[in-house]
Amino acid sequence: MDNQINLSPQEKRELLAKLLQEKASQQKYSHPLSCGQQSLWFLHQNTPDSAAYNVAFTARISSQVDVTTLRHVFQTLINRHPSLRSTFSLQEGKTIQTVHGYQEVYFKEIDAATDTDDEFKRRVVETYQLPFDLGQGPLLRVNLLTRSVTDHVLLLTVHHIVNDGWSLWLQLNELSLLYPAQKAGQVATLPPLKMQYKDFVQWQAELLAGPEGDRLWEYWQKQLSGDLPVLNLPTDRPYPPVQSHQGASVTFRLPIELTQQLKGLAQASKATLYMIILAAFQVLLHRYTSQEDILVGSPVTGRSQSEFAGIVGHFINMLVLRAKFDNNLTFTAFLEQVRQTVLEALAHQDYPFSVLVKHLQPNRDPSRSPIFQAAFGLQKPQQSGKQSGQLADLLGTNDPNFRVNLGELLLAPFEMLQQEGQFDLSLEMMEVKTSLVGVFKYNTDLFDATTITRMVGHFKTLLEGIVVNPKQHVFKLPLLTEEERQRLLVEWNDTATDYPQDKCIHQLFEAQVEKNPDAVAVVFEDQQLSYQELNTRANQLAHHLQTLGVKPEVLVGICVERSLEMIIGLLGILKAGGAYVPLDPKYPQARLAFMLEDAQVQTLVTQQPLLATFTKHKLPSIVCLDTDWQAAISLESEENPKGLATPENIAYVIYTSGSTGKPKGVMVAHQGLCNLATVQSHIFNLPQGNHVLQFASLNFDSSVWEIVMALLSGSVLYLETRNALLPSSSLVQLLREQAITIITLPPSALAVLPVEELPALHTIIVAGEACPAELAVRWAPGRLFFNGYGPTETTVGATLGEIRGQIDSNLKLPIGYPFANTQVYVLDANLQPVPIGIPGELYIGGVGLARGYLNRPVLTAEKFIPNPFSNDPVARLYKTGDLVRYLSDGNIEYLGRIDHQVKIRGFRIELEEIEAVLNQDSTVWEAAVIAREDEPGNKRLVAYIVSKLILERLPIQSVCVAEFGDEPPITLNTEDISYKGVGLVGVPPTCQADQNVRLRLQLPDETEELCLKGRVAWCQDQRAGVQFTLTSAEQTQLDKRIENLFETQGFMKVIQRTSTAHLRDVLKEKLPDYMVPASFVFLSAMPLTPNGKIDRKALPNPQALRLDDEASYIAPETEIEHQIATVWQSVLQINKVGIHDNFFDLGGNSLLIIQVQNKLVEVLNKEVPVVAFFQYPTISALAHYLADSHHEPATFKATYDHAHKAKEARHRHHKHHKK
Repeated sequence: MDNQINLSPQEKRELLAKLLQEKASQQKYSHPLSCGQQSLWFLHQNTPDSAAYNVAFTARISSQVDVTTLRHVFQTLINRHPSLRSTFSLQEGKTIQTVHGYQEVYFKEIDAATDTDDEFKRRVVETYQLPFDLGQGPLLRVNLLTRSVTDHVLLLTVHHIVNDGWSLWLQLNELSLLYPAQKAGQVATLPPLKMQYKDFVQWQAELLAGPEGDRLWEYWQKQLSGDLPVLNLPTDRPYPPVQSHQGASVTFRLPIELTQQLKGLAQASKATLYMIILAAFQVLLHRYTSQEDILVGSPVTGRSQSEFAGIVGHFINMLVLRAKFDNNLTFTAFLEQVRQTVLEALAHQDYPFSVLVKHLQPNRDPSRSPIFQAAFGLQKPQQSGKQSGQLADLLGTNDPNFRVNLGELLLAPFEMLQQEGQFDLSLEMMEVKTSLVGVFKYNTDLFDATTITRMVGHFKTLLEGIVVNPKQHVFKLPLLTEEERQRLLVEWNDTATDYPQDKCIHQLFEAQVEKNPDAVAVVFEDQQLSYQELNTRANQLAHHLQTLGVKPEVLVGICVERSLEMIIGLLGILKAGGAYVPLDPKYPQARLAFMLEDAQVQTLVTQQPLLATFTKHKLPSIVCLDTDWQAAISLESEENPKGLATPENIAYVIYTSGSTGKPKGVMVAHQGLCNLATVQSHIFNLPQGNHVLQFASLNFDSSVWEIVMALLSGSVLYLETRNALLPSSSLVQLLREQAITIITLPPSALAVLPVEELPALHTIIVAGEACPAELAVRWAPGRLFFNGYGPTETTVGATLGEIRGQIDSNLKLPIGYPFANTQVYVLDANLQPVPIGIPGELYIGGVGLARGYLNRPVLTAEKFIPNPFSNDPVARLYKTGDLVRYLSDGNIEYLGRIDHQVKIRGFRIELEEIEAVLNQDSTVWEAAVIAREDEPGNKRLVAYIVSKLILERLPIQSVCVAEFGDEPPITLNTEDISYKGVGLVGVPPTCQADQNVRLRLQLPDETEELCLKGRVAWCQDQRAGVQFTLTSAEQTQLDKRIENLFETQGFMKVIQRTSTAHLRDVLKEKLPDYMVPASFVFLSAMPLTPNGKIDRKALPNPQALRLDDEASYIAPETEIEHQIATVWQSVLQINKVGIHDNFFDLGGNSLLIIQVQNKLVEVLNKEVPVVAFFQYPTISALAHYLADSHHEPATFKATYDHAHKAKEARHRHHKHHKK
């Protein structure tokens, strides 16, 4: 003993370390994992290279450090706490943790003296992000990064599977006691640990196995019954195929006064500060998503038993807190709901979240976390006393001058970006001194930092609104900062522009005639008129119409084929003071009768060949522009008629589809058209002499856009017959031959045009429907490309955006900015402006607004509402029914129709998004998707397909002999065959279009060879389409043999089954699984409304058709399919499994995946990544994946990259075959 007393301090430290090591050298032992650990272990297997579950503490040390003592301190902590000496492994199909008797501390000194500040910060982050090996350990790393004698950073990194926030506090407090004692060569007295983590594991297992476990499960089962909602936060980017956990954070601090007000409100409401802020966070999520059912996860310490308070380990548990909203809810009432929910949840907090997931079996989506996607927590100092309070201040401040003396270590804050993307979004608050510090953690795959920074502003504004008036309705609580409100309502709507307010549209045309009387105005085939000639004829017609009683507010029907007369008729009606009503002769008679009656048409302008269309309609005056011209019209004055109409008078009435089944007439005034002309002039800077294609039918307001663009700028308007304008190579030829410089097309028409050199075409405008970004990628380079938007009710258009620069094909194209003298507002259901980035309904105001609907005052009042943001008492807004959102630069993004949103199994789904993907596939002619509930409670998505394969082509792959022209015969393969032609694969490079070809081929199950003649219709990339040129007898013989194939070979079902599987794959490439329809119904044609749109109400019940055979059992065929099926049957304990059965639908879960994975590794002798089971949940899909010898090692990154590479390859393949 005397010898020990005489030891130097250094010798005492060394002896102490030896004694501690000897004390800790015990026999190692193993025990099961807790439920929370099981979940973390599985997640780690899923993404072993991720730092998502690395827990870190960083602090700058502004003092000298006794490195040897610091190392000894952490060795003491490891010796004291068994969890810090644990490793994890799989033995006999079960995961166990092994507690080692002794484990040397991982303590590393890093010399960073020469690092710049940026290099140093990067080094700290890289050190923190190093992954842990759960099987080898150690799972605690201590790094001391030194820049000088008194400038260090202490970095503690520990895996979450052996640690949590409470445990970190324990270790830091023990550090503050041990360091000064050991530095002085003394033994610090720490309270003995009566329990170990293994005791908690045993306690938890016994709890779950007993009646208390049953009681807890009953509560949570009831609390989370029904369809669990999926949080649909508006993101900056689409969800990736697999959740990556890439994250970042934005920190903020609440003012002291606001913090005190929140505490006061909590006290007055008999609630806690936690409840107040949780309620506010749930309101924020509700307002962001418009969802009435919100789930938020919230951590609890998991130490409901006091004997576990001093133990280091993974105790934390997540509670699922459900909130329900309605429009009548005040914040006070909602807070009471939250208070009750929290109290009940805390009373049932011992039920592990991982077990809850296992029992609830939520819908699996590898891109999202199960049950909840947002989390909230409020941290308080876990230990009482001055030291603990200082640690809280240290963690909650970013003040570089702040200091805490932690056992003779002078600590200061050191900010480090941690991996924060475990959930889509989480909010963590901490009480620091007299205020609250918060941090929004977010997934960087989904959000930009600027978006979260705006969210901070919204949250602060919301809290301020709550304390000012807690009895306010939730939907009325403020979100927008004053700066953002000013930007949305004022700055981005500052569109006031001079335009000819005192003119009518035909008067602007007359001004153009004065400028360019001899310039060509309009061309149709081999005919043309100059501006003067067009004006003269329009004047004559106008004078004639006036004699028939046409004047302002009189509606005149116009039904003419595409011709010069069409433009003459339109201008003549306007010059007479009337308003034109386009009538399509191809409309059903009943529809025409309704329109003529509704518009009270007394005068019709038409052509002699179309008169038969109107024989059943009694019209007082009919003017035939062809036969009446010489006898009557040409005798009228050539002078411009005197101005009768005013800018407020109607210029035209266009009928659009109505929800009641009857069309509604939209009344558009001259002032809107004059403003439109100003818009076009400013945006396109239209010089005289452009060649503008008139593509749209007169029955659609896009025709107005084209006519105004050409005739009010001194340009040439090119008219063509309907057939010439069909989207094809002939249209491209027309564009080239006529040197068209500007076209306006719907995206679907542009999409089918082959991309060719069109040197004259410098401007493309797409409008009328959502434009895929891929279309801009193809057509925008080298020219101006605009994406426009606007309902008929806003005079053709309301917004327009130029698409320029690098285009991301994964994002939606914005629809641009508001027109001149146009205001746009993105509002929620209560007419409150929504923040930037948040979806809302688009409302439009301004001079372009239509007067309303003809003879429909109730509907007009419903859709055209008073403008709550204008000082003008007569100002109105048009309620579009379109879902949009503002982007951060003021651009507007179109998201779809509000009435095309459905909700299935908690997922909110845009049906148009599914349809867009289907319609892009080369095998689909037309697609429609609806949500059906043919059985109560069984709502599902059904896709209706008009396929290019059905009824026309049979996918027959066989050998044939072909002779091209005079070349010798060669052997090729057929791709498909129809009544009219055959597709060939492997054609020689010399093959050319229009080349004659002779074919010899044999159909399935036939012995007689077919000899056919034809010509090459197209040829590209060693593929060709041959069109048959057969005699009547030869065609009859071929027809019979192909019909026989349909009837006897069952090709309809084969084609459908093949098409269904193909379309499922196509959808899964671009959409999450919950957006893939449950059924596919193949139709020969879609049922249509009279307006030519798909009649969704008439789509048939798929059960009645009995066409969907996809759910039938299909047995494994290949060896690998049999191997997978055997493993599934063993693990899932079922007798039969088909290759298209979903693993999770059969009762599979994350824990069973581990068993399946290990068995498959043994059977197949190859690595199988856990994430593959989520991406390929059927035997067929998984077998294809595993059979691919090129797939990369089983890591998250490799699997993630593999999925993207495969997706891109398939995309290129489809794109190639569309050309």
